[in-house]
Amino acid sequence: MAAPKKGRRPTGAQGRPGRALAIILIAMVALTAGMFISKQTTPRLGIDLAGGTSITLKAKSEPGKENAINETNMNTAVGIIDRRVNGLGVSEAEVQTQGRDHIIVNIPKGTNEQQAREQVGTTAQLYFRPVIAFADGTPAAPEGTQSPSPSPSASGSGAPKAEDGKKASPSATPSSSATSQGRALSEALKAPAATATPSPSASESKKADDTKAPSPSPSAPATGDAAAADLQAKFAALDCTDEKQRAAIKGAKPTDPTLACGQRGGAWGKWVLGPAAVEGKDVKSAKGVIDPQSGQWIVTMDFNDRGSDAFAKVTGELAAKQMPQNQFAIVLDGDVVSDPSVSQAIMGGNAQISGGFTQQSAQDLGNMLSYGALPLSFSEDSVTTVTAALGGEQLRAGLIAGAIGLLLVVIYLLVYYRGLAFVAILSLLVSAILTYTIMALLGKGIGFALNLPAVCGAIVAIGITADSFIVYFERIRDEIREGRTLRPAVERAWPRARRTILVSDFVSFLAAAVLFIVTVGKVQGFAFTLGLTTLLDVVVVFLFTKPVMTLLARTKFFASGHPWSGLDPKRLGAKPPLRRSRRTGSAPAPVEAKEA
Repeated sequence: MAAPKKGRRPTGAQGRPGRALAIILIAMVALTAGMFISKQTTPRLGIDLAGGTSITLKAKSEPGKENAINETNMNTAVGIIDRRVNGLGVSEAEVQTQGRDHIIVNIPKGTNEQQAREQVGTTAQLYFRPVIAFADGTPAAPEGTQSPSPSPSASGSGAPKAEDGKKASPSATPSSSATSQGRALSEALKAPAATATPSPSASESKKADDTKAPSPSPSAPATGDAAAADLQAKFAALDCTDEKQRAAIKGAKPTDPTLACGQRGGAWGKWVLGPAAVEGKDVKSAKGVIDPQSGQWIVTMDFNDRGSDAFAKVTGELAAKQMPQNQFAIVLDGDVVSDPSVSQAIMGGNAQISGGFTQQSAQDLGNMLSYGALPLSFSEDSVTTVTAALGGEQLRAGLIAGAIGLLLVVIYLLVYYRGLAFVAILSLLVSAILTYTIMALLGKGIGFALNLPAVCGAIVAIGITADSFIVYFERIRDEIREGRTLRPAVERAWPRARRTILVSDFVSFLAAAVLFIVTVGKVQGFAFTLGLTTLLDVVVVFLFTKPVMTLLARTKFFASGHPWSGLDPKRLGAKPPLRRSRRTGSAPAPVEAKEA
């Protein structure tokens, strides 16, 4: 008979419970410390629990686009606004349509409310236009124009920086005089307009000559000295410090030259801009980052194929010109947000915009460029403050219901499982600590906000977690009923209980994942919390409940089957183990002969 191999651990080995308990203890301490270090000691609350701001946006009809307000464009606008708000780290924001032409945006309290409010209704119509002329934002003085500060620069990724506007300024060039500026405007307007729009027919030219009154539109589709003089006059009289005048010059077609206002270095400036060379929809992605060389905030952009070709072409043409006509203006919703100068063609489909950005302005511009322009223009119809009174009452009622349910579970465990109930209660406590700290850290990390459905998910998870303990306890009791002592019963029951727990939790997690994917809004909060607590149930059962049972099986109170331990063999109806007697001899018993 072969001897058993030395060093081989028998089936049902008890392992090292202390190591597992040490791991979960370290995890709890680390999560708690991270919660206090991040100064986020409570989970963030959603708008239904904490209150916040509700913004109502109304879609506006534009001339010639009366049919643009439709279901398709409204749904597109909802998706873009939702991505913008979430791009700012505002989680649990609700964006939905109301009626035919309204969008409701609910932003929870404690998030970037003001920043989100500035972006939700911004149309983000973006164009890259060549600069024809630049001047101070106030009406021009007779002696010429003046630049308040140097313009920023643009460069390709990895390319040398372009000119930053310090070598020459509009005030130092011959075009600063009225006559020279008019000649520059006339020459600049002729070339772009000829390529941007088809040449008019003879009848259209005749009609244009007969019309003496200037068009109220800010654009200037006509060409020649008359159009240049008209645009120059409007340019000279424009006062960008007047909000009404800034609004009046907006709305030009992308194919027409136009006037625009913007701030440079904290002061208002005004521009004459040529037809759009690149549109914002050709920007594939953009983000605000810190330039590792200068330490300043910049905006990096990646263009699609069409935008890459168009951007390379326009920057190549601008590089050969003098200030300010070697600049291109980035025009967002009719306002110039930057006007970098160019010293060489920017190839490769990516570019950097630098100069004068703060962290917020760089990230805001990158956020709007990344998520695209709204298909409609919106105005703020109303802005209201939402209180948390109703949500607070519902939360209070929900917590009371959860506390009653938890109390009933504890009473049932104490009555039916007696001493084992304390193992279940300790496991529930560990699960609660892990859930709370992780939710608090997720609020700081990814903007997770706790709403009423999420609270419901956490309450439902109490039953899922308690069910795992009951499965394990019943497996141990089954082994004791078969006549085994507690220590081998704990180890032999674990493999079967483990399979049942994993299958059950996998089904719960799969249901939560599907619910999270196919739903939107607050229901996702319920699905997320349910999935998180299901994963934590596996962690707690494997790293806490099982090791604790292994250690308790070594104590006299549980190992001896004390009546209050919940593992009393007599109370469980344990059967004595079946034993077979071993035969000592192999010879058959003698058979006595009977007399006939």
